[in-house]
Amino acid sequence: MKIVYFGDIVGKSGREAVLSSLVEIRARYAPDMFIANGENAAHGFGITEKICNEFFDAGIDVIVTGNHAWDQREVVTYIDREPRLLRPNNYPQLTPGKGSIVAQTASGRRVLVIQVMGRLFMEPLDDPFASVESALANHRLGATVDAIVVDVHAEATSEKSAMGVFLDGRVSMVVGSHSHIPTADARVLPRGTAYQTDAGMCGDYNSVIGMKKEAALARFIRKVPGDRLQPAEGEATVCAVLVETDDATGLALSCRPLRIGGGLAPTPV
Repeated sequence: MKIVYFGDIVGKSGREAVLSSLVEIRARYAPDMFIANGENAAHGFGITEKICNEFFDAGIDVIVTGNHAWDQREVVTYIDREPRLLRPNNYPQLTPGKGSIVAQTASGRRVLVIQVMGRLFMEPLDDPFASVESALANHRLGATVDAIVVDVHAEATSEKSAMGVFLDGRVSMVVGSHSHIPTADARVLPRGTAYQTDAGMCGDYNSVIGMKKEAALARFIRKVPGDRLQPAEGEATVCAVLVETDDATGLALSCRPLRIGGGLAPTPV
């Protein structure tokens, strides 16, 4: 099975780039499932029902979020009605929505998708390691589900790396999000789990992590209240990860980054 994960989608530029890339990715790689991080899709802050529906209609199967999950207030009620939109699993128990889903491919194969959020330099949430363990309690790779994908929305590379080690051999893929910068460590870990510390963002890289440069820079050099951050609107680079799994075991056979268009060097076909 082939699974494509899109890194953080930032603003209109990122949304349009991801939607337009789907035709090319389908033609080249014939993936079975698309997963996307949409927490910055609505003008850089959160996601809306309309944007979710645009992604679902285009063929994205599951959308994950992160610390910007609630930036658009309508999501608080929408997420309970839409199981394909996830928030981090380690939010408190009474938080709206769910942190995992078993999604099905067109051929009927079952993919467990889990998202957790890190705690280093982030919000003080429940233990992400225990949260993943709980989400895995009723599932076994290659038996109850055909693949397992874990999104780790975290600031610290060490915390993401530790999660990869913790889950190696038990899930198909561990991929990091949140930093908006793609890391150069896409690989299959020793026990068979695909891993990349951060997939990067789908957005305009002529920016400060997807935001227009002037207002972002002012926050560092002036330290006074200024203009609200706005997403950059130039040509976006689509940053994603393509993982192929063994149909018998659910473990990864390969893990490769995908970069399409925009300002970053494209990955070879």
